[in-house]
Amino acid sequence: MPTAVTFDRFGGPDVLTLTEVALPEPAPHEVRVRVRAAGVNPLDNKIRRGDMAGVMPAVFPLVPGLDAAGVVDAVGEAVTGVAVGDEVFGVTPAGSYAEYALMPAPVAKPTALPWEVAAALPTVGETAFRALKHLAPEPGQTLLIHGAAGSVGALAVQLAVARGVTVVGTAGADDLERVDGLGATAVTYGPGWVERVGAAAPQGVDAVFDTSGAGVLPESVELAGGPDHVITIADMNAARYGVRFTGMDPADRAPEALPELAGLAATGRLTVEIWRTYPLTEAARAQDDIDHRRNRGKIILLP
Repeated sequence: MPTAVTFDRFGGPDVLTLTEVALPEPAPHEVRVRVRAAGVNPLDNKIRRGDMAGVMPAVFPLVPGLDAAGVVDAVGEAVTGVAVGDEVFGVTPAGSYAEYALMPAPVAKPTALPWEVAAALPTVGETAFRALKHLAPEPGQTLLIHGAAGSVGALAVQLAVARGVTVVGTAGADDLERVDGLGATAVTYGPGWVERVGAAAPQGVDAVFDTSGAGVLPESVELAGGPDHVITIADMNAARYGVRFTGMDPADRAPEALPELAGLAATGRLTVEIWRTYPLTEAARAQDDIDHRRNRGKIILLP
């Protein structure tokens, strides 16, 4: 029988166990993928802890994970344009920390795109793409990205810079050089960040993308000239300041992001930093790294 990481109660990383599971059967509009790499995201940890139980009710046992890349080995009867043997990547609603996973909207993986990078792209890449789509900064304008060293922030920096947008990014002291290397002007987050952003962008800030959830929305609204120019993926107090929160509504997605991002990454025009890879047996270690913010880049599980 195939194996998967599962958990049957909320808790710390220790609730994750590698178990034998039944081979999943694709629904008519799904494909089954033999997973070659699975991405680990902070959302996986929130689900494991029970933080998302109010909006994502759990039916135990659960297989964690959203992002995967692999080879199609079974195709639902209503699926077109995808065949057994195709290399694909995408989102796996039933869980990607597994040898086999179901994927309702597979995206073709370019041959030049490594498995690890393909598995790293779906959630963080679509999120960065979507936020920029909503903010729509124009060439020559200035975008402030809070948490520019994170996986979403780093991709948003690169996408914005490639579109001719001037980017200022907040980050920790250890990450300033890395953010500068992506094409942004990096400033240290924390007390005094408003003054530091002002010094880095004397021309002013036209839009703000908050990936940090660090309580920066009031000042961000003031800097950008109003809440319509600010978006967050991390601050649940967004409505208090009239700021758009994106990420909870499945209809608020940008499915066109993944083919474009894959092409950019495959040709070296987009860098996705992989911090570390672990076997499935070390899924708890991977999530513990994220809980304690040890990672500098994506963590990938290799079944």
